[in-house]
Amino acid sequence: MTEITLREFNTFLLIMSSIAAIVFVALYFLKAGYGMFRDSRWGISLNNKVAWVLMEAPVFIVMALLWWGSERRFEAAPLVIFLLFELHYFQRSFVFPFLMKGKSRMPVSIMLMGVVFNVLNGFMQGEWLFYLAPADRYTTGWLTSPAFIIGTLIFLTGMAINWHSDNVIRHLRKPGDTRHYLPQKGLYRYVTSANYFGELVEWTGFAILTWSAAGAVFAWWTFANLVPRANAIYHRYQEEFGPQMGRRKRIFPFLY
Repeated sequence: MTEITLREFNTFLLIMSSIAAIVFVALYFLKAGYGMFRDSRWGISLNNKVAWVLMEAPVFIVMALLWWGSERRFEAAPLVIFLLFELHYFQRSFVFPFLMKGKSRMPVSIMLMGVVFNVLNGFMQGEWLFYLAPADRYTTGWLTSPAFIIGTLIFLTGMAINWHSDNVIRHLRKPGDTRHYLPQKGLYRYVTSANYFGELVEWTGFAILTWSAAGAVFAWWTFANLVPRANAIYHRYQEEFGPQMGRRKRIFPFLY
């Protein structure tokens, strides 16, 4: 078992929440230099596929190590929650990068910031689930609780939206084409960042199915990172496509 106390863990969650608030504000003024906003000022870069694997795999590994070292690893509820979490990050770490098309690159600085967050998040989720949660919290009965059932349905819905939206983006261009296109399918009819909406729905569902402060902090981080990013993408699309944008919103259909 790890040595951190619940009080220390709660302090850690408070610090993480505070940093997320700073990130949320900062990203409205500073565009993270990857994807369509890639900028040489962010320094040296790596092949996008390699960078995504290196950035996302640590959270998969940290969560797996915490699971394996826990006496709770084969208890039904923690195991199911663990598998849902790892399903997302297996796809994100070892499938999604190799579906990417083109020769985009990611600044090493962006990748390293992602690595740091993912390690901390893996610790945050795994430490709570496998070590600090009360022994009578995630019993087998948790799997039939309203929080778990509702949260899991929301989680899987968000995952489906995220995967479908990523697929729409991947098929916007034909081989060799480098132009930008306005996505039109799925939830892209309503927002310009449907993939981000799906991911935010997903981790909101995870916060509900675990009904934990750790899950809530992760959902808050997802919001703080993706909502400003969606705003930047929305304005870039406005510049490029003008009237074609119609009534699309940024990330939340019909709202923002």
